[in-house]
Amino acid sequence: MNASWLVALRTPARGKLSVLLLAALMSACVSTRTPLPEANGDTKDRVTASDESDGSKRAKVRMELAAAYFGRGQMTTALDQVKLAIIANPNQSDAYNLRGLIYANLGDDQLAEESFKRALQLNPRDTDVMQNFGYYLCQKKRFPEANTLFEQATAEPKNRDPSRTLLTQGVCQAQGGQLPQAEATLLRAYQLDPANPSTAVNLSEVLYRRGDYERARFYVRRVNALPEVANAQTLWLAARIEHRMGNARAAQDFADQLRGRFPDSRETGLVARGAFDE
Repeated sequence: MNASWLVALRTPARGKLSVLLLAALMSACVSTRTPLPEANGDTKDRVTASDESDGSKRAKVRMELAAAYFGRGQMTTALDQVKLAIIANPNQSDAYNLRGLIYANLGDDQLAEESFKRALQLNPRDTDVMQNFGYYLCQKKRFPEANTLFEQATAEPKNRDPSRTLLTQGVCQAQGGQLPQAEATLLRAYQLDPANPSTAVNLSEVLYRRGDYERARFYVRRVNALPEVANAQTLWLAARIEHRMGNARAAQDFADQLRGRFPDSRETGLVARGAFDE
């Protein structure tokens, strides 16, 4: 699972912090792994083709199709495949995790929440489910519940990518207006994975909102130094930081880059209006 560059920033409206995770963050948490069967008590063996039942094989194929359709935004078709996967193997948490993501995208909150809860019943230590459910709750402004799930996922020894969990938690804390906590969480994520531009940009945005412009500049500069990674939002953030620091020439330079590289972006429209402080 690659968590790099999954976060898109949009200029906060009316001075409020608005940091959005793209659907890619959730789709990165979709897995089609097959659980290992237990043998001789607690000993687990590696699954090979001969170990899998016909139902397990059918479920695996359906899950691969469902994940592909989900990634293309074909939610109804993805849901059909998930339903078939659950019929073939009703005890896989991955299927209910993806079911929750699909229903969340379709706006069916009751079924989305039921799906995530069922996934955790089947596998209470599944950090992908914890993270997806946590971010879902964050979008519903249920911040304490979301934070509890993020903390559980980070503490789980089997978490394969704790930096991604911390990134999601930090974004959620920022959405809830908890900027000091968001800064601390994103710093932890950055320490674990300093090469992740998503973390650097979100940390820069939080520091900017807190008035710590020098440090905000440091983190966003690391992203804008990579032409293949920099985008309209990161250039606009850099321009706003320089404007707040009173560096008119530097702010204009970033504004010029923005107009030249992303002429049709929303951020270029803000430059045209001189809306650095919005």
